[in-house]
Amino acid sequence: MPNTVINSTNAPAPIGPYSQAVLANGVLYVSGQIALDPASGQLVQENIQTETHQVMKNLQAILQEAGLSFDQVVKCTIFVKDLNNFAAINDVYGSYFGQNSPARETVEVSRLPKDVNVEISCIAVVA
Repeated sequence: MPNTVINSTNAPAPIGPYSQAVLANGVLYVSGQIALDPASGQLVQENIQTETHQVMKNLQAILQEAGLSFDQVVKCTIFVKDLNNFAAINDVYGSYFGQNSPARETVEVSRLPKDVNVEISCIAVVA
């Protein structure tokens, strides 16, 4: 079965040679999302909470384009520029998941695309 590229106009267009997501063998691999507003193309960075909400909304738009939701997410990776923001990011992130949160790792990095503070990717399984 061939891989299917998923692209949503409700999420920011890729800023490099990659797809927003790829569906392969019933698994959706969603590329890392940053806080770009898909309508304006501008970064949303008033504070770490609004930035994280925009990242999660972008992930949600891509999941929805594939006919999925956060309920099907089994794994996330969070990249942060400053782990001192972890609690605030975690509160926003957690609000998008029910009681069965996916597996996850959080990694502090020295720099992210467009100098954002947080980037999140995920993997979801078609049920």
